This record gives sequence, structure tokens and C-alpha cells, in this order.
Amino acid sequence: MLAAIDGSAGEHVVASLADIAPDFARYLLEFPFGDIYARPGLDLRSREIATIAALTALGHAQPQLKVHVAAGLNVGLSEEEIVETIMQMAVYAGFPAALNGLFSAREVFAAQRAGGGEGVTVEENA
Repeated sequence: MLAAIDGSAGEHVVASLADIAPDFARYLLEFPFGDIYARPGLDLRSREIATIAALTALGHAQPQLKVHVAAGLNVGLSEEEIVETIMQMAVYAGFPAALNGLFSAREVFAAQRAGGGEGVTVEENA
């Protein structure tokens, strides 16, 4: 499930925890991806919209937001859908949180256009 959603970015995050918290890496896989993302009821696109909204609303999770913006693109969300999701958070989380989210999305979009990659690195997002 991790590979289907995050591609190699998720694997890099998990690998980056191997030397400091391998059990946490396992928890990161088992609960969100083994239990929650695998549940019926929402497709992956809907789950990524919810995740992007939540991370935007937090206002301080830009590294994780970048991973999930890339994941949203990976599961079929358009840039427009991602931008609209983030803009919607201005109503509930405030303009600063939405601005931070938009700036993070812009970085991911630009990186994907430039290199065709996922737009995130382990160093930024671990």
C-alpha cells in the first residue's frame, strides 16, 4: 500500500528511520498503510485529499505535506484538485496555514515538472 500511494518517497522515509527508530518505521507502515489506508469505504484519491487537508490545517507539517502532495499526484489527483483542497483550509485553519500549504504544493509541482520525480527528498521529509 505504501508503494501504491507514496512511491519511493515513502520507502525513503521508512529507510531514514532505520538507524534511529526502526520500530517507529514499522509502526509507520503497519498502522497507517496496513490498517487505515487499506480499509474499504474511501478510495486512495479521497484518502489523499483528506490527508492533504489535515496536514495543511496543522500548519507545521510541510515536510509531510510535500510527501502527500506527491502521493496525491501519484494516485490521480490533479494539481488543481490539490490547490483547491489547500485553499479550502483557509476557511477552517486560517490563511497562514493555507499559504504554507500552497507554497509546499508549488515546490512539489515544480520539482515534478523539472525532474519527473516525486518532488520530495528524504532529507526534507524524514
